Amino acid sequence: MNSEIFIDWIKRQGYHVVSTASSYWYEIMPRTYQAVPSHRLIAPSDAEFHQLLHGERAAALRYSTAIEADEGKVSYHVVNQDKEYDIAQLSKSTRYDIRKGLRYAGVEPLSLTRLASEGWTLRQETLARQGRWGAETAPWWECLCRSAEGLPGFEAWGAVRSGRLMASILTFIMDDCCVGLYQQCCAEALATCVNNALTYSFTKEVLSRPGINQVFYGLHSLDADEKLDRFKFRMGYVAKPVRQRIVINYWMRRLLNGVSYRLLRLARQRWPGQPTIAKAEGMARFYLEGRRPLAEQTWPECLKSGQAELPGSSNASPARCLRADPAKHDSRQ
Repeated sequence: MNSEIFIDWIKRQGYHVVSTASSYWYEIMPRTYQAVPSHRLIAPSDAEFHQLLHGERAAALRYSTAIEADEGKVSYHVVNQDKEYDIAQLSKSTRYDIRKGLRYAGVEPLSLTRLASEGWTLRQETLARQGRWGAETAPWWECLCRSAEGLPGFEAWGAVRSGRLMASILTFIMDDCCVGLYQQCCAEALATCVNNALTYSFTKEVLSRPGINQVFYGLHSLDADEKLDRFKFRMGYVAKPVRQRIVINYWMRRLLNGVSYRLLRLARQRWPGQPTIAKAEGMARFYLEGRRPLAEQTWPECLKSGQAELPGSSNASPARCLRADPAKHDSRQ
């Protein structure tokens, strides 16, 4: 499936989309554009920046680029490229959790209609656990799910017990990659390990398909705690080192400095449930850090074990995916 189908889905949700030579960009927040698909590493030209920052009057741009790039916050993508992915490769505790979850609920494909109607409750509970109250709404969720109806490549999976949906995930197949878009579960699913069963089952099934070479399970978040990715690492996913670059319009660069960032950080502490403030603080942090050499940046915990082998250190070697230590990442989503 090509990226045009994915872009059609985004447009159906009412987002403004711009095409440049290297990527598509959608206005994820007012005057803020995210490159899509987000799993691709790009290197936009100055002409593209001019098109977006001046032609579209964008205030900020966000995209992922190679770890060897000259600028950008050291970051990661969560991926699984193991075509032989199997439960036997995982830790003893993870194998136990998966089997426990599979005994409690069955994993099956879902219709997008069911995801739209029943998935919102799961989404609400997930957002609450993550401290992101009010970040999304029920009408937004229904529009997101129903906008995918009739578009090839979209799939929904669910963990179901006695007819009750306990966990779900929305995915999209793009070329040789399965992109995990939104995953959510009820609180009960954590204790019963249903989320583990769902993640394992859909990952194994997708990677077994001819032509699918990786599952992209998300990128380093601007505002969510990095600890949320520990669940994914326990499930056999790895951290692919990249740089996330934030490009700011010239009229904002004069305002964004250490002092203004500290004010944003204080605002986020004062109003922790405000998603716009959280995203703005994250954008500012990634922008300011991304202008510094890699060796002077604060590295994500999941990359620290391989930091010496990545560009920017004295022992630099070609970038590779880094497997997190399961013993250090034993938490639930």
